[in-house]
Amino acid sequence: MALKEKERKESVEPPTSSLADIAFLLLIFFLVTTTVDTDKGLSLSLPEKGQVTEVRKKNIANLLINANGQVMLNEEPIDIQMVRDRARFMLQENPLVIFSVKTDQKTKYDVYIDVIDQLKQANATRISIAEPEF
Repeated sequence: MALKEKERKESVEPPTSSLADIAFLLLIFFLVTTTVDTDKGLSLSLPEKGQVTEVRKKNIANLLINANGQVMLNEEPIDIQMVRDRARFMLQENPLVIFSVKTDQKTKYDVYIDVIDQLKQANATRISIAEPEF
């Protein structure tokens, strides 16, 4: 009879003592091996608010973008794909040129980014982003 009592008291359970360790190891593994995709966006360094710098008129190239997506460079209409070549030419003539990009309030964002991309491809490092007129 003593044997029957021992059999009844012993219960078979799976060992769960290392379950937490395994869960934490899996968690750490996935945290370490997962990469987070981040959008880089436009890499522009902006001046302090209220900082004003005087620039000669000959060192400024005005890029105006209207609501229809038409671009004007120094008051002359230009195709967006031609901005890169024209900007390279202007930079060869005057390496101190600053490209001032000004948009209309209703300009599509894609057109604006295309113009900035064209300037970046022309290796223009001095880009001024002017506020749209209201």
